Amino acid sequence: MPTIIACCKWVIDEAYIRKGSSGNLDFSSVDYKISDYDRNAIEEAVRLKGSHGGTVIAMTVGTPEATKGVKDALSRGPDQACFIADAAFSNLEPSQTAAILADVIRSRFADYDLILCGEGSSDLYAQQVGARMAENLGIPCISFAQKVDLDGERVVAERRVEEGIEVVAASLPALVTVLPEINVPRIPGVKDTLMASRKPVMTIRKEDMTLPHEAFLQTLSMTAARMDRSCEKFSTDAPEITRFVDALRKKAVIP
Repeated sequence: MPTIIACCKWVIDEAYIRKGSSGNLDFSSVDYKISDYDRNAIEEAVRLKGSHGGTVIAMTVGTPEATKGVKDALSRGPDQACFIADAAFSNLEPSQTAAILADVIRSRFADYDLILCGEGSSDLYAQQVGARMAENLGIPCISFAQKVDLDGERVVAERRVEEGIEVVAASLPALVTVLPEINVPRIPGVKDTLMASRKPVMTIRKEDMTLPHEAFLQTLSMTAARMDRSCEKFSTDAPEITRFVDALRKKAVIP
C-alpha cells in the first residue's frame, strides 16, 4: 500500500493584511492558515488513501510557532505529520523550502511512493517548490494536475495545458502538484480536531539535518499594489474615437 506525503505551508491569511498610509503592508494583526492550494494536496492524498489504502504523512517546514498548522493539517485526514521546525526557518525562499523538504524525505522517509504539493503557495505563489523537490530527489514531476490516480506502480494524472487537457503517467516514486479544481477540501469538525491531537508528529530540528540550505533569493522590500485612475472621458463621435485610440497608443495598450 502506498505511502503518500502531502506537503503544506502555514501562511499569513491575506484577509488580515492592511495597507499603510505610505503604501507599506501592515502585518501587525494578521492570522495564519494552511495555504489554500495545499489544502487541495492534503485532501487529494486522503482521497487516494481511501481508494488504495496506505498511509498519508503531512509535512511542513517553518518556525516552532507553526504547531497550530500541524494540528490543522492532521485534522484534515492524514495519519501522521512531520514538522521541520526551527527559528531560522522564517521567510524561507522556494529553493530553501524545496531543499529542506527533500533532505528530510530522503533521510527519514525513503520508502515513500508519492508526494503531493499545491501548485503554489497562497503567499508567494512562486510555483517552484514542487518542481525543485522532484529535481533534488531525482524523481518525475507532474504539474498542473486536476485529476490524480494510482495505477499499480504508476501515477496517472490529467493536467491542464494551454491546448486543453493531457493525460500523463509516471513511475513511482513521483511528485505531483495539484490545481484547486482537483477537489473540494473538507472542513474539519470538532471530532476531527480532537483526533488530530492524538496523531503522531515527528519534529525535526535544523541540527538534525544533513545539509546546509542557503538562500538564493533575497526580498528587499514589499509594498502594496497601487491603481491609478485618470478618469478621462470620451464621446462617441469620430474625432473623439480617434483621440481615444491615440490615448491608448500613448500608454502602449495597443500598437
